[in-house]
Amino acid sequence: MSGIALAAAAAAGAVLLAAGFVLGRFAARRGGRDADPDLGTPVERATFHTLHTASLAAPPLRAGLTEETARRAARTLRSLLGTEALCLTDRGAVLAWDGPGEDHHRAHVPAQAAETLGTGRSRSADSGCADPACPLRWAVIAPLTGEDGVLGALVAYGSRESAVLVRAATEVARWVSVQLELAELDRSRTRIVEAEIKALRAQISPHFIFNSLAAIASFVRTDPERARELLLEFADFTRYSFRRHGEFAQLADELRSIEQYLALAGARFGDRLKVTLQIAPEVLPVTLPFLCLQPLVENAVKHGLQDREKGCRVVIAARDAGAEAVVTVEDDGIGMDPELLRAVLRGEHPAGAGIGLSNVDERLRQVYGTEYGLVIETGVGAGMKVTVRIPKYRPGVHPSAP
Repeated sequence: MSGIALAAAAAAGAVLLAAGFVLGRFAARRGGRDADPDLGTPVERATFHTLHTASLAAPPLRAGLTEETARRAARTLRSLLGTEALCLTDRGAVLAWDGPGEDHHRAHVPAQAAETLGTGRSRSADSGCADPACPLRWAVIAPLTGEDGVLGALVAYGSRESAVLVRAATEVARWVSVQLELAELDRSRTRIVEAEIKALRAQISPHFIFNSLAAIASFVRTDPERARELLLEFADFTRYSFRRHGEFAQLADELRSIEQYLALAGARFGDRLKVTLQIAPEVLPVTLPFLCLQPLVENAVKHGLQDREKGCRVVIAARDAGAEAVVTVEDDGIGMDPELLRAVLRGEHPAGAGIGLSNVDERLRQVYGTEYGLVIETGVGAGMKVTVRIPKYRPGVHPSAP
């Protein structure tokens, strides 16, 4: 199921719940003298109980289908259905059981669930229990599905055959499947973010590394102390850029890495590169996606110095804007054709345009929402100004968050 389909399913569920609530209020007005005004009508109480119970089951399921998450969700799902017992399986074994009868029913679940796992269709059947004292007389097996097909099954046990239990178990299994698909979407988003960070790391040009080391070598004899300082800057810059953990970083850390990059670039270009930093101290603790600003600065240096003998000026500013921090990276270089820029942001990456701008724009939109994409002002021969808005009190939607 795609992200759009998941959103549509969630919206449909919300509409149905809202409709149930409205009908409950209407029923209360029709007959409601016996209703307690503080506790609501029976329909309202049932609606809120269902919502609350479902909200308890959702967080573990959003971590995927494992023994631990199934164990944490099984009791809540059993309460949601009101069945004598309930179990969750993957394609090979029972992951969790809640309720009586586990000692003599659990071993038979894989065989009972085999048909549902193969066809992806719900079914009900006699439990086949020979113990007259056991309340588990009937079983409903409903599939749990994901992007890759059937992932497992929800098995609900009742004391008798019931069409209502069949429908209820099937609907709850569908709701569980949506949570599992959201978990898969979260994992996919995590992989995408990791791939984007790897792409940004790969964009750190081998030419930049070679030129930085060459510039450092040029100072070894003439200015050994500066060569030593630049070598330390180079080591810190590469260590930070290639760190293996963390999708977010503080603005202070990102700016420190940028200063190291500019120190290395300055060693190569000398007076041709002039940099101005205007940083408000109060925004330094703000959290933003890792390696989000460095590609913008690299782009400014690259295009600012391209085909310009007189050099360029790069201005990096970070200011407080109430609930947001606003970071701008501006250069007075050759600029870019707006049509070419639009193609870059669409991900078409024309020859020589690189991937930095579109990568950063997409990551910002994924983390904070579509309204937080890059704002770029440019024109041929007019330089470029890139503006990044970062919510100060919302450090980002982590992929594993519910």
